[in-house]
Amino acid sequence: MRIRIVDAFTDRPFGGNPAGVVLLDAAGFPDTAWLQQVAAEVNLSETAFAHPLPAGGDADWALRWLTPAAEVNLCGHATLATAHVLHTTGAATGTVRFATRSGVLTTTADDSGAITMDFPTAPLTEVEVPPVVAEALGTEILGAYDTGANLGDLLVELADEKSVRALEPDFAALTSPGGRGVIATAAAEAADCGYDFVSRGFFPAVGIDEDPVTGSAHTALAPFWSARLGRDTLVGHQGPAHRTGLVRTTLRGDRTLLTGSAVTVIDGELLIAP
Repeated sequence: MRIRIVDAFTDRPFGGNPAGVVLLDAAGFPDTAWLQQVAAEVNLSETAFAHPLPAGGDADWALRWLTPAAEVNLCGHATLATAHVLHTTGAATGTVRFATRSGVLTTTADDSGAITMDFPTAPLTEVEVPPVVAEALGTEILGAYDTGANLGDLLVELADEKSVRALEPDFAALTSPGGRGVIATAAAEAADCGYDFVSRGFFPAVGIDEDPVTGSAHTALAPFWSARLGRDTLVGHQGPAHRTGLVRTTLRGDRTLLTGSAVTVIDGELLIAP
């Protein structure tokens, strides 16, 4: 059984966000406990598991995502990584439809190899800033927004890009508010920097202190910044200083298109069968 490590939302190795990808046969998913053990062994923010579905249905592949500690409802970078593997190995062409916990998600590769994913837009509801989050981040928070049950994140706006870059959160404290995690964001400081907003994502409740580039978070960032900047198509920059990536977002009402590139950096064999 092959296992690959793919860097997503980047066009070069050792950038973006690495994800594990395991393509299974048509028999279906093994026991969840085995999937969780593999994800824990890979020890990346997510490992994706996919198997082909019978022709003629609503989707082409079934897809699940697991962190080292839990299964999640939605994951952008591991979906991008899976689509990249399917296209680069010849297992799929054109548009690929994935059956997931978040419904059927489609991915389409263009001639350059960039892949566009069609995801549900996260609903945003302004909420009071939880004191524990303000204390854990240690900086002024301009506003906080619930992103809905499916995404399960708290989106917080900070004063500026420098504030986002400088964050050194108390990860233990961030496990207590509930939900998946916290996304901190601010507008880009320079108009000509190649992106429109910045973000960082912290998810210690599911075993990820900081995720370098969180595709799913951009289903909330896209409507948030599109409303403020007056444009439906934007570019987000995410990550700590040592590992960053770019996500192009296009808001289409209740759907958000996320576009990025990916690079396979490891292609090996999983020796332990389910």
